[in-house]
Order: sequence, then C-alpha cells, then structure tokens
Amino acid sequence: MKSMFILASSCFIMPLFLLINSGDNNTDILTQEKDMMIRIAAIEVYPEHIESYKEILNEEATASVKIEPGVIAIFPMYEEQNPTQIRILEIYANKEAYEAHLQTPHFIKYKTSTQKMVKSLKLIDMDAIDSTTMQVIFNKLK
Repeated sequence: MKSMFILASSCFIMPLFLLINSGDNNTDILTQEKDMMIRIAAIEVYPEHIESYKEILNEEATASVKIEPGVIAIFPMYEEQNPTQIRILEIYANKEAYEAHLQTPHFIKYKTSTQKMVKSLKLIDMDAIDSTTMQVIFNKLK
C-alpha cells in the first residue's frame, strides 16, 4: 500500500512542482488552469487481477508524467476498504494533450494489457469550483 502511495505521489507532486517553477509568476498558473482538462477515472478491477493491474497502472502513470509534457498529473489511488476500486486523478494541460496521451505506446500498452482486468470504467470530467484553488495548492508545494 505504501509503495502505491509513494509512486502515485511522485506522479502528481513532482509535475506540480515543475509547473510551479516553469512560469515567471502565478498568473501563468491561472492561465494554464483555464485550459486544463481534469478528469477522474473510476475503475473497478476484478479481484484476481488487482496486483497485476496496479503494476501496469504504475508503469503507465510514471511514463506518462515523465515523457509527456502535456500530462501534468496522473495520480492513481484505491479505496482502503475496497482495493479493487481504483480512482485516477488525471490533469492534462489541455484537450490536445489528452488526445495525444491516448496515442502513446505506454497508454496503448496499458489499455490493451488491462482490458480484461477491468470490470467497470467511468470517466468523469471535472471543473474547478474556485479558479484560485490550484494556485493555492501550487504555492503550498513551493
């Protein structure tokens, strides 16, 4: 459980830190936030496949954040009381970055190798309630 959290944290926090330091001021962050695509993937994995699924997901999330400049965060997690319930917070610079992500070899490998492991998948597009919230988060990470 700790290794999943550590890897998931590195897939989320490091890109946010890099984003904070990439602009000249916080106005850049707010401008970037308006174009961002934020999504939560709600996934249920068959119990007999959970360990294999988590390994493949970790590989894909790490590659996405390291390789793709438009992937700001892929933050995988699971419910403590029901580990077959996976949630992934995905943040992309924009819709084009998301569409490019879907074409990458590491995403295609993830999708094809886990297809039979997944019982259900629901993609939920999100919008920030308060446009300054992301700026506050970024400032806390400095």
